[in-house]
Amino acid sequence: MKLSQFKNQLAQVERLDFVLQNGKKVPSHFHITEVGVTTKQFTDCGNTFRTDKKITFQLWSSIDLYHRLQPQKVLKIINSVEENLESDDLEIEIEYQQETVGKFGLEYWDNRFVLTNTKTDCLAKDNCGIPVEKIKIKMGEWVSKQTACCTPDSGCC
Repeated sequence: MKLSQFKNQLAQVERLDFVLQNGKKVPSHFHITEVGVTTKQFTDCGNTFRTDKKITFQLWSSIDLYHRLQPQKVLKIINSVEENLESDDLEIEIEYQQETVGKFGLEYWDNRFVLTNTKTDCLAKDNCGIPVEKIKIKMGEWVSKQTACCTPDSGCC
């Protein structure tokens, strides 16, 4: 979800509910402890330099069980922060503490904001020889070491 979509949705809801994809609810007494832009500059395994920018919100819960953020308050927070953040309409990334800090995407389903699971991926599949479509093989057939993409002299990693 992009920031503009989040703001539009906030303007339409009466209550702010966040849940994980597995259905576990973020406690309703959460705080937004950070709003920012995260820029990640990196080289993928195909040696292509990339830049990724996201607007980040950090959700945190404490012992103040009666704390509640209203959608209008969150809109005010975003509007005041936007003046200081030089950013476009970026995708949102939510940071939320579980066993460790997790990074989630954000979507809106069934009157709730859903923290969606994120995944890693190879961004240079064509350079590594990884097929785009799934290859169907019979059980027991394995790729030999000679044809594997990440051999020491393949240049993949």
